[in-house]
Amino acid sequence: MTLRVAGLTRLSSVDWPEHLVATVFLQGCPWDCFYCHNPALIDPRAPGQLAWSDVLTFLRRRRGMLDGVVFSGGEPTLHAALEPAVDEVRALGFGVGLHTSGAYPRRLEKLLPRLDWVGLDIKATDDGYDHVVGRGGGADRAWRALELVLHEHARRAGSLSYEVRTTVHSDAIDEAGLCTLADRLADAGVGTWALQRFRTTGTREGMPRVDGPARPVDLGVVDAARFERVIIR
Repeated sequence: MTLRVAGLTRLSSVDWPEHLVATVFLQGCPWDCFYCHNPALIDPRAPGQLAWSDVLTFLRRRRGMLDGVVFSGGEPTLHAALEPAVDEVRALGFGVGLHTSGAYPRRLEKLLPRLDWVGLDIKATDDGYDHVVGRGGGADRAWRALELVLHEHARRAGSLSYEVRTTVHSDAIDEAGLCTLADRLADAGVGTWALQRFRTTGTREGMPRVDGPARPVDLGVVDAARFERVIIR
C-alpha cells in the first residue's frame, strides 16, 4: 500500500476538538487556496517523507495514550490508499478523524462509515468559491460532501461527529457573504460551524489572486442562534 505521508504530528489537542490525537498529513491537493497554511503539501506529484509502516509502528506504541488519529493534508481523500489505512488504524483501536475540503465526494461517501469525526471546509459562497480554491467546480463538490456528512450523522444517530469550518479572509468572504453562508448552512441542518480567522502563519509570500492585505471582517454579523454551536478560532 502506497500512502504518501508528508508529515506526522505525534500529539495534538487541536486537530479533533476535545481529543488527544496524532495527525497524519498526506501529500497532494486538487485545490490551490490562496490562504493555504500548508502550501508545500499542494503538489500531488511530490513524494512522501515518511513511510506508512513507520507511522503504524509509532501508533502501536501509543495505544491507550491517544484518543484517535486524524488524517489531514493536503486533501487526504486524494489517496486511494486512504481507505485501507483507515481500516488499519481502526484495527489498532483508535478513533479516526478526517480533515477534508470535500473535493472528492464519492470517495468521502465510502469512507464515512469508517469515521468518527469529520472537519469539512466550506470555504465561501458559491460566487466566490473558484476564486478561493483557484479551480472550477469546488462549490458543487463541497456542498455534496456536506449532504453526505449530514446524512451519515443522522443515519448513525449522531455517532459521527462533525464540524463545518470556514476560514475568514476578506478576499474569500465578507460580512454579507458570511450572512448568506450562515443561512444556507443553517437551512441545511448544520449544527456546528467553526469560523477560523485568517492567520499569515505558513502562508505563501505574495498570496496568489490577492492584491493587498486582508481587512478585518466582523464575525458578529452571524446569527449564532441558528446553530447549536458557533466556534470562533
